[in-house]
Amino acid sequence: MLTPPEILLVVLIAVAAALAAVTYLVRRPEPAFQYEMADAEPVALLFDDGVLHHATTPALQRFSLLPGAHLWDDLREALKDSFPDFPTCPGPGEHGALTLQAKTANDPQEIEISWWGSLCWVTCLDHQYRDRDHASASAAQRACDASPHPIWQTDRDGTVIWRNNRYLTLFEQLHGRRPQSDECLFEQAMTARNGRTSLTSRNGGDPDWFEISTREVNGVTVHHATCISGLVKAEDSLRTFVQTLTKTFAHLRIGLAIFNREDQLVLFNPALLELSGVPAEFLSARPNMLSFFDQLRENRRMPEPKNYGSWRQQIADLASAAADGRYRETWSLEDGRTYAVQGRPHPEGATVFLFEDISAEVSLTRNFRAELELSQYLLDKVEDCLVVFSPSGVLTFCNSAYRDLWQQNPDAAFADITVSDCLDVWRSKAKADVPWRDFLKVSCGYSNRQSLTTRVTMDNGQLMTCVAETIASGATLICFKTLEEVAAEAH
Repeated sequence: MLTPPEILLVVLIAVAAALAAVTYLVRRPEPAFQYEMADAEPVALLFDDGVLHHATTPALQRFSLLPGAHLWDDLREALKDSFPDFPTCPGPGEHGALTLQAKTANDPQEIEISWWGSLCWVTCLDHQYRDRDHASASAAQRACDASPHPIWQTDRDGTVIWRNNRYLTLFEQLHGRRPQSDECLFEQAMTARNGRTSLTSRNGGDPDWFEISTREVNGVTVHHATCISGLVKAEDSLRTFVQTLTKTFAHLRIGLAIFNREDQLVLFNPALLELSGVPAEFLSARPNMLSFFDQLRENRRMPEPKNYGSWRQQIADLASAAADGRYRETWSLEDGRTYAVQGRPHPEGATVFLFEDISAEVSLTRNFRAELELSQYLLDKVEDCLVVFSPSGVLTFCNSAYRDLWQQNPDAAFADITVSDCLDVWRSKAKADVPWRDFLKVSCGYSNRQSLTTRVTMDNGQLMTCVAETIASGATLICFKTLEEVAAEAH
């Protein structure tokens, strides 16, 4: 049983041996580059009276030994192939040291054995691994120096302890000198840790923008600065372009909504605010397409869905049709207004929706159609047979009396009916003594005469008066009356 002074002595000797081993392993000067490299723990074991008392983690992993459970012979068994001269027991005498080389010249391993009384230390050295670490550190140093981006390291206090060549070059370009030991090129970025920062040259000009990223490794913080000046300029150009588009679309009466490939609203104009009734704050928050159309539905600015359960699917179908350029609908709103809505594909997978208030046009069309229907109804009540031809000779209107007389229905024709087509019908149902060619000249504007009157004898013997005259816009009106009607008008 060891006494407390002996225990203290054992601890001190173990620490001294470990420090000696570490000093041996790192005998070369420490390189400036320390990126992701930790001090290697030696492969060292401590025996007390031939029993394993303590071992470093690499030693335990390498030999699969357990302190207190394994003996000196267990270590010798593991090393005898490479070190046949490994002693059968710890060193003789009060104290001493022994160095063993591997039996083959190509094996770089080496073992140092030292003892003091009953305590014996065994340290395994591998020069190949040491040289490999040195080569790896040199390669990493060259890689960092060849990097086009500034790289530097700081300690826990934020003091710069290492810089690569690009960092030093950039510092000289900006300040005209080499940096002091505690000077940092990116002072503003040191507090933010990650983010963007800009550097301005001493000669002025546009600043250079950098994206700073940091990572802590073994108590050292490694910083990388990536130049993003081109990206910042592109973002500024895009922002200016969007502002220009917004100003351009500001005077359009058509509401404009552009969604990107992620279905987020990225651009809208003031007309959309008025047509949709959606607050500007909501649109500025870049809602997705579903939220946008859901807001339209709540504001009664789109038709109510017939099935609320399939509302999401309806919007998905709407977006799909718009992406293919197939969406074109007319919305009749509850307040009587009418919107024409179109969906079209946009570059980069975006989708644009156009909203136009066509209430005035729809109302005008409805009123015009009602007036036409009323005019048609009134003219159908007239007993005279009336037919109107356009300046180009195309039949544009006829009343029911004309249809009954000549058994001709223009509405059922697949193509336009011309005055020549009508003359063929008239010739087939009337005597041949009518100068129909003169009617053709008047109807098509080939004659200077403004009107033409003649008598027509139908095949059934009925006598009629035919009057052709030019009316407004160069059109021609032809009227067929029976002689009884003419006589009645004369009286």
